[in-house]
Amino acid sequence: MLHLLNLFAAIALLVWATQIVRTGVLRLFGESLRRVLAVSMAAWPGAMLAGAAVTCVVQSSTATALIVSSFVGQGLVATAPALVVMLGADVGTSLMALVYSFDLSWLSPALIFCGVVLHLSREKTTAGRLGQIAIGLGLITLALQLIVESTQPLVEAPLVRALLVSLPNDLTLELIVGAVLAIVSYSSLAVVLLVGTLAQEGLVPVATALGLVLGANLGRALVAVLSVSRSDIVTRRLPMGSLLLRSLACATVAPFMGLFHVWLQQWVPEVLLQVVVFNLAFNAAQALLFVPLTGPLARLLERWMAPAPLTDDRTPRHLDPLVLTSPSLALSCAAREALRQADAVETMLRGIQPVLRDNDLDQAERLRQMDDVVDGLYTAIKLYLTRISRQPLSERESQRWTEIVSFTINMEQIGDIIERVLQDIEDKKIRKQRRFSDAGMAEIIHLHERLMANLRLGMSVFLDGHPRDAQKLLEEKALFRELEHAYAANHLGRLKDNTAESIETSSLHLDLISDLKRINSHICSIAYPILEPTGALAQTRLRPSRVGGLDDVRG
Repeated sequence: MLHLLNLFAAIALLVWATQIVRTGVLRLFGESLRRVLAVSMAAWPGAMLAGAAVTCVVQSSTATALIVSSFVGQGLVATAPALVVMLGADVGTSLMALVYSFDLSWLSPALIFCGVVLHLSREKTTAGRLGQIAIGLGLITLALQLIVESTQPLVEAPLVRALLVSLPNDLTLELIVGAVLAIVSYSSLAVVLLVGTLAQEGLVPVATALGLVLGANLGRALVAVLSVSRSDIVTRRLPMGSLLLRSLACATVAPFMGLFHVWLQQWVPEVLLQVVVFNLAFNAAQALLFVPLTGPLARLLERWMAPAPLTDDRTPRHLDPLVLTSPSLALSCAAREALRQADAVETMLRGIQPVLRDNDLDQAERLRQMDDVVDGLYTAIKLYLTRISRQPLSERESQRWTEIVSFTINMEQIGDIIERVLQDIEDKKIRKQRRFSDAGMAEIIHLHERLMANLRLGMSVFLDGHPRDAQKLLEEKALFRELEHAYAANHLGRLKDNTAESIETSSLHLDLISDLKRINSHICSIAYPILEPTGALAQTRLRPSRVGGLDDVRG
């Protein structure tokens, strides 16, 4: 019983170690891996090599599948090149299984020791995260050693040997068991290494081990399908296509399993290598032979899994739950959705001018209803950011998190102000059939145009985070304040001249330019989280007195 418990513990350690490596790599290099995949999909050789390379780094083709699935779901890449990436990812997993099949016992203590030192001494730095990855790699090799040590006493037990002899040679059963093991462990790499080690120790016949490996490959595709089961239908295309290709490959190989077993015994003397070489050969042949099928299969999937037409703009499109374990990727998704929220605000703001000019009640109603879109996206982004904050964030990620929160809050408040502005225009101007003076309308139009330019600049500042543009945005705040004061004084001058239009619309006119100023203040607030870390912001706008206090304020 003790030996069996040790074996289960070693298996659990192997699965957990692969999770540590995958999580560590995604947190440290997530955005870089995403960029590598994005720029490598122009031709199939590059896409396949990128899929293999990223999977070797991440230690999981499932993680690669989730990243590329989010690309497909967001419309950044077509289905066909994404399928090629997944073929390469399967080869990458097989290559890592081959690497771990060699004796790396000497490497395990060094990786664990160096990793722990780095992680504990510099936990929140890049070196600390590299230490976490080193710990995971060291634990993988240690777990394989423990599996070997735990299986030796089990192999020698008479009861175990009797059970092995009685096992049916049923490929269907082996496929099912291998797939279930891959789903439960969330790692086909761990299953292949486990099965190879058990076969090496004589606990599992080699023919059975090959069937279990084939099942583990099928299970790997099922894991990706299950992982995106709650995502939109476009995101689910890639895992489903990968599952179809894997099923076709397994069906093609199944009749020749006995022949492969004989060939492996002739050419590969070591049992563990027979298992991992079969796994590598299967995935390499699948990658090379099935590339021509990716195009037709992609077209079939796009017809079969076509998205339903969008009916509600409040539904978030970029908040991908699959990448929440990688803060850099998740923050990129949140930023894209925040820009979509800003696009809705820009549409509302742009619509103020035609409503004022044409007295269009229908347009005013449509624009006011768009505030529900802004509020709905704000709520979705806020909840998504809360889920991101549960992950350990680097200093740059924490700053970006703050920038996105600040940006979405300002956009939501701008939407509320625009809604009230439109209601005031409707109640105080359109329904009462009043009009602004020509000079007053020209001033409002000028403020509105400056506001639109500042909003576009604010969106650029949020997207790029360049301090020079953020500084320019704050300079616009002072200029806008001066214009608001000047135009308010001009309006009062027209009241003294008894201009009829100005008298009728005085309340609305002053409220309107004040509200435009408030909107501009929220836009300019986008610059604060970007400039604050640089030390470019002053503590106060009050001017210090010469005697150390504050100047007297005279009314």
